[in-house]
Amino acid sequence: MEIEFVAAGAAVPEKTALAVIAFEGQPLGGAAGELDKAAGGALARAAAASRFTGGKGQTLDVLGAGADAARLVLVGAGKAEAFDDLAAEHAAAAAYNAVKTSGLTTLRVVLPTGKDSAAPRAALGVRLAAYRFDRYRTKEPAEKKPSVAKAQIVAADADAALSAFAPFAALADAVAFSRDLVSEPPNVLYPAEFARRVKELERLGLEVEVLGEPEMKELGMGALLGVGQGSIRESQLAVIKWYGAADKSAQPVAFVGKGVCFDTGGISIKPAEGMEDMKWDMGGAAAVAGVMHVLAGRKAKVNAIGILGLVENMPDGNAQRPGDVVTSMSGQTIEIINTDAEGRLVLADAVWYCQDRFKPKFIVDLATLTGAIIISLGNDYAGLFSNNDELSGNLLAASEKEGEPLWRMPLPPQYDKNIDSVIADMKNTGGRPGGSITAALFIQRFVNNVPWAHLDIASTAWKKPSSVPTLPEGATGYGVRLLNRMVQEKYEG
Repeated sequence: MEIEFVAAGAAVPEKTALAVIAFEGQPLGGAAGELDKAAGGALARAAAASRFTGGKGQTLDVLGAGADAARLVLVGAGKAEAFDDLAAEHAAAAAYNAVKTSGLTTLRVVLPTGKDSAAPRAALGVRLAAYRFDRYRTKEPAEKKPSVAKAQIVAADADAALSAFAPFAALADAVAFSRDLVSEPPNVLYPAEFARRVKELERLGLEVEVLGEPEMKELGMGALLGVGQGSIRESQLAVIKWYGAADKSAQPVAFVGKGVCFDTGGISIKPAEGMEDMKWDMGGAAAVAGVMHVLAGRKAKVNAIGILGLVENMPDGNAQRPGDVVTSMSGQTIEIINTDAEGRLVLADAVWYCQDRFKPKFIVDLATLTGAIIISLGNDYAGLFSNNDELSGNLLAASEKEGEPLWRMPLPPQYDKNIDSVIADMKNTGGRPGGSITAALFIQRFVNNVPWAHLDIASTAWKKPSSVPTLPEGATGYGVRLLNRMVQEKYEG
Protein backbone atom coordinates (compact mmCIF):
# COMPACT_ATOMS: atom_id res chain seq x y z
CA MET A 1 0.00 0.00 0.00
CA GLU A 2 1.46 3.33 -1.10
CA ILE A 3 0.93 6.19 1.35
CA GLU A 4 0.86 9.89 0.41
CA PHE A 5 0.01 13.03 2.36
CA VAL A 6 -1.63 15.77 0.28
CA ALA A 7 -3.02 19.26 0.76
CA ALA A 8 -6.77 19.73 0.95
CA GLY A 9 -6.97 21.34 -2.49
CA ALA A 10 -4.81 18.78 -4.31
CA ALA A 11 -6.18 17.45 -7.57
CA VAL A 12 -8.16 14.24 -7.18
CA PRO A 13 -6.83 11.35 -9.31
CA GLU A 14 -9.16 9.30 -11.45
CA LYS A 15 -10.75 6.27 -9.84
CA THR A 16 -10.56 7.79 -6.35
CA ALA A 17 -12.82 7.18 -3.38
CA LEU A 18 -13.10 10.20 -1.09
CA ALA A 19 -13.62 9.25 2.56
CA VAL A 20 -14.86 11.92 4.97
CA ILE A 21 -14.99 11.43 8.75
CA ALA A 22 -18.38 12.07 10.33
CA PHE A 23 -19.30 12.28 14.01
CA GLU A 24 -22.24 10.80 15.85
CA GLY A 25 -25.03 13.32 16.30
CA GLN A 26 -23.57 15.61 13.63
CA PRO A 27 -22.94 13.30 10.67
CA LEU A 28 -23.02 16.12 8.14
CA GLY A 29 -20.90 18.67 9.94
CA GLY A 30 -17.50 19.95 8.82
CA ALA A 31 -16.18 18.64 5.51
CA ALA A 32 -19.16 16.32 5.09
CA GLY A 33 -21.53 19.28 5.41
CA GLU A 34 -19.61 21.27 2.81
CA LEU A 35 -19.77 18.36 0.36
CA ASP A 36 -23.48 17.91 1.04
CA LYS A 37 -24.11 21.56 0.29
CA ALA A 38 -22.18 21.31 -2.97
CA ALA A 39 -24.16 18.18 -3.86
CA GLY A 40 -27.51 19.82 -3.29
CA GLY A 41 -28.34 17.79 -0.18
CA ALA A 42 -27.62 14.41 -1.75
CA LEU A 43 -25.61 13.25 1.26
CA ALA A 44 -28.32 14.22 3.72
CA ARG A 45 -30.89 12.28 1.71
CA ALA A 46 -28.61 9.24 1.50
CA ALA A 47 -27.88 9.39 5.24
CA ALA A 48 -31.57 9.57 6.07
CA ALA A 49 -32.37 6.66 3.78
CA SER A 50 -29.68 4.46 5.33
CA ARG A 51 -30.02 5.55 8.96
CA PHE A 52 -26.40 6.69 8.98
CA THR A 53 -25.77 8.50 12.27
CA GLY A 54 -21.98 8.78 12.35
CA GLY A 55 -21.70 5.99 14.90
CA LYS A 56 -18.30 4.36 15.27
CA GLY A 57 -17.66 1.86 12.49
CA GLN A 58 -20.58 2.96 10.30
CA THR A 59 -19.89 3.67 6.65
CA LEU A 60 -22.11 5.12 3.94
CA ASP A 61 -21.02 4.68 0.34
CA VAL A 62 -22.53 7.34 -1.94
CA LEU A 63 -22.26 7.33 -5.74
CA GLY A 64 -22.84 10.36 -7.92
CA ALA A 65 -22.79 12.84 -5.04
CA GLY A 66 -21.28 15.59 -7.14
CA ALA A 67 -17.78 15.41 -5.70
CA ASP A 68 -14.70 15.29 -7.91
CA ALA A 69 -14.09 11.74 -6.70
CA ALA A 70 -15.69 8.68 -8.30
CA ARG A 71 -17.50 7.91 -5.07
CA LEU A 72 -17.85 9.35 -1.59
CA VAL A 73 -17.71 7.42 1.67
CA LEU A 74 -18.93 8.83 4.96
CA VAL A 75 -17.16 7.11 7.85
CA GLY A 76 -18.62 7.21 11.34
CA ALA A 77 -16.11 7.91 14.11
CA GLY A 78 -18.42 8.11 17.13
CA LYS A 79 -18.56 11.10 19.46
CA ALA A 80 -16.49 14.11 18.41
CA GLU A 81 -15.13 14.61 21.93
CA ALA A 82 -13.77 11.04 21.96
CA PHE A 83 -11.97 11.35 18.62
CA ASP A 84 -8.28 10.62 19.21
CA ASP A 85 -5.40 9.12 17.25
CA LEU A 86 -6.70 5.57 17.68
CA ALA A 87 -10.16 6.63 16.49
CA ALA A 88 -8.58 8.23 13.41
CA GLU A 89 -6.70 5.02 12.75
CA HIS A 90 -9.84 2.90 12.96
CA ALA A 91 -11.88 5.32 10.86
CA ALA A 92 -9.31 5.33 8.06
CA ALA A 93 -9.14 1.54 8.22
CA ALA A 94 -12.94 1.34 7.99
CA ALA A 95 -12.84 3.62 4.94
CA TYR A 96 -10.34 1.32 3.25
CA ASN A 97 -12.40 -1.78 4.05
CA ALA A 98 -15.49 -0.12 2.55
CA VAL A 99 -13.89 0.44 -0.87
CA LYS A 100 -10.96 -1.99 -1.11
CA THR A 101 -12.58 -4.19 -3.78
CA SER A 102 -14.58 -1.42 -5.45
CA GLY A 103 -12.43 -1.29 -8.59
CA LEU A 104 -11.11 2.14 -7.61
CA THR A 105 -7.36 2.50 -7.16
CA THR A 106 -6.95 5.44 -4.75
CA LEU A 107 -8.46 6.26 -1.37
CA ARG A 108 -8.31 9.83 -0.09
CA VAL A 109 -9.12 10.37 3.58
CA VAL A 110 -10.27 13.75 4.88
CA LEU A 111 -9.83 14.14 8.63
CA PRO A 112 -11.91 16.57 10.70
CA THR A 113 -10.71 20.17 10.81
CA GLY A 114 -7.96 20.66 13.37
CA LYS A 115 -7.06 16.96 13.53
CA ASP A 116 -4.00 16.98 11.27
CA SER A 117 -1.90 15.50 14.10
CA ALA A 118 -3.84 12.28 13.59
CA ALA A 119 -2.82 12.00 9.92
CA PRO A 120 0.10 9.58 10.53
CA ARG A 121 -2.15 7.31 12.59
CA ALA A 122 -4.80 7.38 9.86
CA ALA A 123 -2.14 6.25 7.40
CA LEU A 124 -1.10 3.49 9.80
CA GLY A 125 -4.73 2.37 9.98
CA VAL A 126 -4.89 1.95 6.21
CA ARG A 127 -1.56 0.09 6.13
CA LEU A 128 -2.71 -2.37 8.79
CA ALA A 129 -6.15 -2.88 7.25
CA ALA A 130 -4.65 -3.52 3.82
CA TYR A 131 -2.57 -6.47 5.03
CA ARG A 132 -3.26 -9.71 3.14
CA PHE A 133 -1.59 -13.09 3.23
CA ASP A 134 -2.36 -14.40 -0.24
CA ARG A 135 0.84 -16.02 -1.48
CA TYR A 136 -0.80 -19.45 -1.78
CA ARG A 137 -3.94 -18.32 -3.65
CA THR A 138 -3.83 -19.18 -7.34
CA LYS A 139 -7.44 -18.91 -8.53
CA GLU A 140 -8.91 -15.93 -6.69
CA PRO A 141 -11.38 -14.03 -8.92
CA ALA A 142 -10.25 -10.53 -9.85
CA GLU A 143 -13.34 -8.94 -8.32
CA LYS A 144 -12.38 -10.32 -4.90
CA LYS A 145 -8.89 -8.88 -4.99
CA PRO A 146 -8.29 -5.44 -3.46
CA SER A 147 -8.03 -2.74 -6.10
CA VAL A 148 -7.05 0.20 -3.89
CA ALA A 149 -3.27 0.49 -4.03
CA LYS A 150 -2.73 4.05 -2.82
CA ALA A 151 -3.98 5.99 0.19
CA GLN A 152 -3.82 9.78 0.32
CA ILE A 153 -4.27 11.41 3.72
CA VAL A 154 -5.21 15.09 3.60
CA ALA A 155 -3.00 17.20 5.89
CA ALA A 156 -2.31 20.92 6.25
CA ASP A 157 1.43 20.27 6.16
CA ALA A 158 2.01 17.22 3.97
CA ASP A 159 5.78 17.20 4.45
CA ALA A 160 5.51 17.31 8.23
CA ALA A 161 2.93 14.51 8.18
CA LEU A 162 5.19 12.37 6.00
CA SER A 163 8.10 12.88 8.38
CA ALA A 164 5.92 12.02 11.38
CA PHE A 165 4.74 8.87 9.62
CA ALA A 166 8.25 7.34 9.40
CA PRO A 167 8.14 5.46 12.76
CA PHE A 168 4.59 4.31 12.00
CA ALA A 169 5.74 2.97 8.65
CA ALA A 170 8.42 0.98 10.52
CA LEU A 171 5.71 -0.28 12.87
CA ALA A 172 3.46 -1.35 10.00
CA ASP A 173 6.35 -3.23 8.40
CA ALA A 174 7.05 -5.03 11.68
CA VAL A 175 3.41 -5.99 12.26
CA ALA A 176 3.24 -7.35 8.71
CA PHE A 177 6.41 -9.38 9.34
CA SER A 178 4.89 -10.84 12.50
CA ARG A 179 1.59 -11.61 10.76
CA ASP A 180 3.40 -13.31 7.89
CA LEU A 181 5.21 -15.62 10.30
CA VAL A 182 1.99 -16.62 12.04
CA SER A 183 0.13 -17.09 8.74
CA GLU A 184 2.64 -19.42 7.11
CA PRO A 185 1.69 -23.11 6.95
CA PRO A 186 3.69 -25.37 9.26
CA ASN A 187 5.26 -27.36 6.43
CA VAL A 188 6.86 -24.07 5.32
CA LEU A 189 7.64 -22.41 8.66
CA TYR A 190 9.37 -24.85 11.01
CA PRO A 191 12.00 -23.92 13.64
CA ALA A 192 15.03 -23.66 11.33
CA GLU A 193 13.10 -21.67 8.73
CA PHE A 194 11.73 -19.34 11.40
CA ALA A 195 15.28 -18.77 12.62
CA ARG A 196 16.48 -18.16 9.05
CA ARG A 197 13.86 -15.47 8.49
CA VAL A 198 14.80 -13.78 11.74
CA LYS A 199 18.46 -13.95 10.73
CA GLU A 200 17.55 -11.92 7.63
CA LEU A 201 16.61 -9.03 9.95
CA GLU A 202 20.30 -8.31 10.33
CA ARG A 203 19.75 -6.05 7.32
CA LEU A 204 18.06 -3.63 9.77
CA GLY A 205 21.09 -3.56 12.06
CA LEU A 206 20.03 -6.32 14.44
CA GLU A 207 22.47 -8.98 15.60
CA VAL A 208 21.02 -12.50 15.40
CA GLU A 209 22.56 -15.60 16.95
CA VAL A 210 21.00 -19.04 16.48
CA LEU A 211 21.62 -21.93 18.88
CA GLY A 212 20.93 -25.47 17.69
CA GLU A 213 20.28 -28.59 19.72
CA PRO A 214 23.94 -29.35 20.50
CA GLU A 215 24.45 -25.86 21.97
CA MET A 216 21.23 -26.06 23.98
CA LYS A 217 22.08 -29.53 25.26
CA GLU A 218 25.44 -28.21 26.47
CA LEU A 219 23.57 -25.43 28.31
CA GLY A 220 21.31 -28.00 29.98
CA MET A 221 18.04 -26.92 28.34
CA GLY A 222 16.27 -30.21 29.00
CA ALA A 223 12.83 -28.60 29.29
CA LEU A 224 12.87 -26.99 25.85
CA LEU A 225 14.63 -29.90 24.15
CA GLY A 226 12.17 -32.39 25.61
CA VAL A 227 9.32 -30.70 23.76
CA GLY A 228 10.99 -31.01 20.38
CA GLN A 229 12.45 -34.50 20.69
CA GLY A 230 9.53 -36.11 18.85
CA SER A 231 10.02 -33.98 15.74
CA ILE A 232 12.39 -34.56 12.83
CA ARG A 233 12.81 -30.76 12.80
CA GLU A 234 15.67 -29.52 14.97
CA SER A 235 14.74 -27.14 17.79
CA GLN A 236 16.34 -23.69 17.73
CA LEU A 237 16.92 -20.79 20.09
CA ALA A 238 17.12 -17.47 18.27
CA VAL A 239 18.81 -14.61 20.15
CA ILE A 240 18.12 -11.16 18.67
CA LYS A 241 20.11 -8.14 19.90
CA TRP A 242 19.58 -4.43 19.33
CA TYR A 243 22.04 -1.92 20.78
CA GLY A 244 20.47 1.47 20.12
CA ALA A 245 21.26 3.24 23.40
CA ALA A 246 24.07 5.76 23.57
CA ASP A 247 25.76 3.42 26.05
CA LYS A 248 25.97 0.04 24.30
CA SER A 249 26.77 -1.63 27.61
CA ALA A 250 23.65 -0.27 29.34
CA GLN A 251 21.26 -2.83 30.83
CA PRO A 252 18.84 -4.03 28.12
CA VAL A 253 15.12 -4.65 28.14
CA ALA A 254 14.17 -8.19 27.14
CA PHE A 255 11.36 -10.07 25.43
CA VAL A 256 10.93 -13.84 25.26
CA GLY A 257 8.58 -15.63 22.88
CA LYS A 258 7.08 -19.11 22.77
CA GLY A 259 7.67 -20.45 19.26
CA VAL A 260 5.92 -23.81 18.92
CA CYS A 261 5.78 -23.87 15.13
CA PHE A 262 3.22 -26.65 15.23
CA ASP A 263 1.59 -28.21 18.26
CA THR A 264 -0.07 -31.60 17.93
CA GLY A 265 -0.09 -31.92 21.70
CA GLY A 266 2.55 -34.63 21.44
CA ILE A 267 1.67 -37.98 23.04
CA SER A 268 -1.19 -36.16 24.81
CA ILE A 269 -2.49 -35.52 21.32
CA LYS A 270 -5.10 -32.87 20.59
CA PRO A 271 -8.46 -33.62 18.92
CA ALA A 272 -8.33 -33.47 15.12
CA GLU A 273 -10.95 -30.72 14.86
CA GLY A 274 -9.24 -27.34 14.81
CA MET A 275 -5.72 -28.75 15.03
CA GLU A 276 -4.81 -26.86 11.86
CA ASP A 277 -4.98 -23.68 13.93
CA MET A 278 -1.97 -24.87 15.91
CA LYS A 279 0.31 -23.43 13.25
CA TRP A 280 -0.08 -20.16 15.15
CA ASP A 281 1.17 -21.57 18.44
CA MET A 282 4.33 -19.58 17.69
CA GLY A 283 2.47 -16.27 17.91
CA GLY A 284 4.49 -15.17 20.94
CA ALA A 285 7.80 -15.67 19.15
CA ALA A 286 6.40 -13.90 16.08
CA ALA A 287 5.42 -10.94 18.26
CA VAL A 288 8.90 -10.75 19.81
CA ALA A 289 10.45 -10.89 16.32
CA GLY A 290 8.11 -8.07 15.32
CA VAL A 291 9.07 -5.96 18.34
CA MET A 292 12.76 -6.31 17.55
CA HIS A 293 11.97 -5.50 13.89
CA VAL A 294 10.28 -2.19 14.77
CA LEU A 295 12.91 -1.17 17.35
CA ALA A 296 15.59 -1.55 14.70
CA GLY A 297 13.41 -0.09 11.95
CA ARG A 298 12.85 3.17 13.81
CA LYS A 299 16.32 3.17 15.39
CA ALA A 300 15.03 3.08 18.96
CA LYS A 301 17.39 4.55 21.55
CA VAL A 302 17.41 1.48 23.76
CA ASN A 303 19.30 -1.77 24.17
CA ALA A 304 16.93 -4.72 23.70
CA ILE A 305 17.12 -8.50 23.60
CA GLY A 306 14.65 -10.88 21.99
CA ILE A 307 14.76 -14.63 22.73
CA LEU A 308 12.71 -17.08 20.63
CA GLY A 309 12.31 -20.70 21.73
CA LEU A 310 11.48 -22.52 18.46
CA VAL A 311 10.25 -26.12 18.51
CA GLU A 312 7.71 -28.55 17.04
CA ASN A 313 5.62 -30.73 19.37
CA MET A 314 5.14 -34.02 17.52
CA PRO A 315 4.12 -37.54 18.65
CA ASP A 316 6.64 -39.98 17.17
CA GLY A 317 8.34 -42.93 18.90
CA ASN A 318 11.00 -40.64 20.38
CA ALA A 319 8.50 -38.14 21.75
CA GLN A 320 8.38 -37.04 25.36
CA ARG A 321 5.96 -39.14 27.45
CA PRO A 322 3.63 -38.28 30.32
CA GLY A 323 5.55 -39.39 33.40
CA ASP A 324 8.98 -38.34 32.10
CA VAL A 325 11.15 -36.11 34.28
CA VAL A 326 13.34 -33.47 32.61
CA THR A 327 15.97 -31.16 34.03
CA SER A 328 15.76 -27.50 33.05
CA MET A 329 18.68 -25.13 32.52
CA SER A 330 18.00 -23.74 36.00
CA GLY A 331 18.68 -27.18 37.47
CA GLN A 332 15.08 -27.57 38.58
CA THR A 333 13.39 -30.84 37.63
CA ILE A 334 9.97 -31.11 36.01
CA GLU A 335 7.60 -34.08 35.90
CA ILE A 336 5.72 -34.18 32.62
CA ILE A 337 2.02 -34.74 33.31
CA ASN A 338 0.65 -33.60 29.98
CA THR A 339 2.81 -33.20 26.87
CA ASP A 340 0.32 -30.63 25.57
CA ALA A 341 1.40 -28.26 28.34
CA GLU A 342 4.58 -27.69 26.36
CA GLY A 343 4.84 -23.92 25.92
CA ARG A 344 5.73 -23.32 29.55
CA LEU A 345 8.59 -25.83 29.19
CA VAL A 346 9.99 -23.84 26.28
CA LEU A 347 9.65 -20.59 28.22
CA ALA A 348 11.24 -22.06 31.35
CA ASP A 349 14.59 -22.50 29.63
CA ALA A 350 14.32 -19.42 27.41
CA VAL A 351 13.49 -17.11 30.34
CA TRP A 352 16.27 -18.58 32.47
CA TYR A 353 18.78 -18.22 29.64
CA CYS A 354 17.71 -14.62 29.07
CA GLN A 355 18.12 -13.48 32.67
CA ASP A 356 21.27 -15.53 33.23
CA ARG A 357 23.11 -14.20 30.17
CA PHE A 358 21.81 -10.65 29.71
CA LYS A 359 20.78 -9.45 33.22
CA PRO A 360 17.93 -7.31 31.76
CA LYS A 361 15.92 -4.49 33.35
CA PHE A 362 12.83 -6.60 32.88
CA ILE A 363 11.56 -9.62 30.97
CA VAL A 364 8.23 -9.74 29.17
CA ASP A 365 7.34 -13.14 27.77
CA LEU A 366 4.58 -13.67 25.22
CA ALA A 367 2.90 -16.98 24.53
CA THR A 368 -0.22 -18.52 23.10
CA LEU A 369 -0.13 -20.52 26.29
CA THR A 370 -3.56 -21.64 27.48
CA GLY A 371 -7.07 -22.16 26.21
CA ALA A 372 -8.13 -21.26 29.73
CA ILE A 373 -7.33 -17.59 29.09
CA ILE A 374 -9.96 -17.58 26.31
CA ILE A 375 -12.52 -18.96 28.77
CA SER A 376 -11.51 -16.28 31.28
CA LEU A 377 -11.27 -13.21 29.04
CA GLY A 378 -12.93 -14.02 25.73
CA ASN A 379 -11.36 -13.20 22.38
CA ASP A 380 -10.37 -9.55 22.80
CA TYR A 381 -8.19 -9.38 25.93
CA ALA A 382 -4.82 -10.98 26.56
CA GLY A 383 -3.98 -12.00 30.10
CA LEU A 384 -1.24 -10.15 31.99
CA PHE A 385 0.54 -11.82 34.90
CA SER A 386 3.40 -10.03 36.63
CA ASN A 387 5.56 -9.82 39.73
CA ASN A 388 5.99 -6.05 39.33
CA ASP A 389 3.37 -3.30 39.57
CA GLU A 390 5.39 -0.68 37.69
CA LEU A 391 5.97 -2.95 34.70
CA SER A 392 2.31 -3.97 34.73
CA GLY A 393 1.19 -0.35 34.78
CA ASN A 394 3.44 0.49 31.84
CA LEU A 395 2.07 -2.44 29.84
CA LEU A 396 -1.55 -1.58 30.60
CA ALA A 397 -1.07 2.08 29.65
CA ALA A 398 0.55 1.15 26.34
CA SER A 399 -2.11 -1.42 25.54
CA GLU A 400 -4.88 1.15 25.92
CA LYS A 401 -3.16 3.65 23.61
CA GLU A 402 -2.50 1.03 20.94
CA GLY A 403 -5.84 -0.76 21.06
CA GLU A 404 -4.31 -4.08 22.14
CA PRO A 405 -6.32 -4.85 25.30
CA LEU A 406 -4.75 -6.44 28.38
CA TRP A 407 -6.28 -7.51 31.67
CA ARG A 408 -4.16 -8.14 34.74
CA MET A 409 -4.70 -11.53 36.33
CA PRO A 410 -3.67 -12.67 39.83
CA LEU A 411 -0.72 -14.83 40.86
CA PRO A 412 -2.02 -16.16 44.20
CA PRO A 413 0.70 -17.99 46.18
CA GLN A 414 -1.78 -20.58 47.43
CA TYR A 415 -2.24 -21.84 43.85
CA ASP A 416 1.48 -22.49 43.50
CA LYS A 417 1.20 -25.76 45.41
CA ASN A 418 -0.96 -27.11 42.56
CA ILE A 419 2.19 -27.59 40.47
CA ASP A 420 4.21 -29.34 43.18
CA SER A 421 5.26 -32.86 42.16
CA VAL A 422 5.66 -35.95 44.30
CA ILE A 423 8.84 -37.07 42.50
CA ALA A 424 10.33 -33.85 41.07
CA ASP A 425 10.59 -30.16 41.88
CA MET A 426 7.38 -29.43 40.01
CA LYS A 427 4.96 -30.80 37.43
CA ASN A 428 4.08 -29.08 34.18
CA THR A 429 0.37 -28.68 34.79
CA GLY A 430 -1.77 -27.88 37.79
CA GLY A 431 -5.05 -29.20 36.43
CA ARG A 432 -8.02 -27.41 34.90
CA PRO A 433 -8.99 -24.97 37.69
CA GLY A 434 -7.15 -21.68 37.22
CA GLY A 435 -5.21 -23.17 34.32
CA SER A 436 -3.85 -19.86 33.05
CA ILE A 437 -2.79 -18.89 36.56
CA THR A 438 -0.93 -22.11 37.34
CA ALA A 439 0.78 -21.90 33.92
CA ALA A 440 2.02 -18.40 34.80
CA LEU A 441 3.08 -19.58 38.27
CA PHE A 442 5.11 -22.33 36.58
CA ILE A 443 7.00 -19.76 34.49
CA GLN A 444 7.50 -17.58 37.57
CA ARG A 445 9.51 -20.41 39.16
CA PHE A 446 12.19 -19.69 36.56
CA VAL A 447 12.32 -15.96 37.28
CA ASN A 448 14.66 -14.74 39.99
CA ASN A 449 14.39 -11.12 41.15
CA VAL A 450 13.95 -9.64 37.66
CA PRO A 451 10.80 -7.59 37.02
CA TRP A 452 8.78 -9.96 34.85
CA ALA A 453 5.48 -10.05 33.01
CA HIS A 454 3.83 -12.92 31.18
CA LEU A 455 1.31 -12.14 28.42
CA ASP A 456 -0.96 -15.06 27.56
CA ILE A 457 -2.03 -14.12 24.02
CA ALA A 458 -3.88 -17.31 23.07
CA SER A 459 -7.05 -15.22 22.81
CA THR A 460 -5.63 -12.43 20.65
CA ALA A 461 -2.95 -13.80 18.30
CA TRP A 462 -5.51 -14.89 15.68
CA LYS A 463 -8.92 -13.42 14.83
CA LYS A 464 -11.62 -15.50 13.19
CA PRO A 465 -13.72 -13.46 12.59
CA SER A 466 -12.42 -9.97 13.35
CA SER A 467 -14.49 -6.96 14.41
CA VAL A 468 -11.54 -4.51 14.47
CA PRO A 469 -11.02 -2.65 11.16
CA THR A 470 -7.21 -2.73 11.38
CA LEU A 471 -7.20 -6.52 11.93
CA PRO A 472 -8.07 -8.56 8.84
CA GLU A 473 -9.21 -12.07 9.67
CA GLY A 474 -6.25 -14.26 10.63
CA ALA A 475 -2.95 -13.34 12.26
CA THR A 476 -3.02 -10.08 14.24
CA GLY A 477 0.59 -9.42 15.24
CA TYR A 478 -0.75 -8.74 18.74
CA GLY A 479 1.89 -7.46 21.13
CA VAL A 480 4.15 -5.69 18.65
CA ARG A 481 2.37 -2.37 19.02
CA LEU A 482 1.91 -2.29 22.76
CA LEU A 483 5.50 -3.34 23.52
CA ASN A 484 6.90 -0.85 21.02
CA ARG A 485 4.80 1.91 22.62
CA MET A 486 5.87 0.93 26.13
CA VAL A 487 9.56 0.97 25.20
CA GLN A 488 9.17 4.28 23.37
CA GLU A 489 7.45 6.04 26.26
CA LYS A 490 9.14 4.48 29.29
CA TYR A 491 12.54 3.03 28.45
CA GLU A 492 14.24 5.00 25.68
CA GLY A 493 16.96 7.37 26.82
